[in-house]
Amino acid sequence: MLLTVDVGNTNTVFAAHDGKEFLAEWRCETAHNRTADEYYVWLMNLMQLQGLKTKIDRVIISSVVPQVVFNLRVLSDRYFNCRPVVVGKSECVLGVDVRVDEGTHVGADRLVNTVGAYNRYGGNLIVVDFGTATTFDVVDHDGAYIGGVIAPGVNLSIKALHEAAAALPHIDVTQPDKIIGTNTVACMQSGVFWGYIGLIEGICARIRDEHGTDMKVIGTGGLATLFERGTGLFNIIDNDLTLHGLVLIEAQNRST
Repeated sequence: MLLTVDVGNTNTVFAAHDGKEFLAEWRCETAHNRTADEYYVWLMNLMQLQGLKTKIDRVIISSVVPQVVFNLRVLSDRYFNCRPVVVGKSECVLGVDVRVDEGTHVGADRLVNTVGAYNRYGGNLIVVDFGTATTFDVVDHDGAYIGGVIAPGVNLSIKALHEAAAALPHIDVTQPDKIIGTNTVACMQSGVFWGYIGLIEGICARIRDEHGTDMKVIGTGGLATLFERGTGLFNIIDNDLTLHGLVLIEAQNRST
């Protein structure tokens, strides 16, 4: 059984895949100091609760937090007796080209999304991922990653607004009933929600103009479904896109 590990700046997602489908998915806070032993105890308890008895014998890791990778490698070596595939390392085969400026480091999650999106939807894509940052990744006609855009994430913006302005409360992200708010919370919710709708529509329009071709827009990440309600921009919302990409990359590396 394959264990996929997607380490984000805020949360880490573990998922078990049996070769045909995902059997379970678990999420924890991304913590720099969590040890391999702690990961193992946590995972085994969750697997036992869900009745998963198949042994993990393969691991793939995608991480945007380099400090976490060491203990995940130890977890794989010590408890699952296998060497993990780590996306972004020179020995990891992606199966797609990465056409960016020489010396540029591209986040592992963005590469994984590219692989998953091209496999499912073909080329000429914009993948919008609502994470700690809101990223826009451009997939060329042949599946190559050719760059993108990074904007502040929705929750990060809300936190910054609350911390920088003493009179403004912390709010939840939601679609407001009206554009014009009649109280502070409603005004903030309108600004955040419709502000991000304007941001994603505007950036995607400019990417399409610059790329010079029609492009599908794929939404992923925790808030994609919420923002889909406010715009007709998205062709598809695919919440397991990253995990799908990890499965594909692991299979590619196992066959080489």
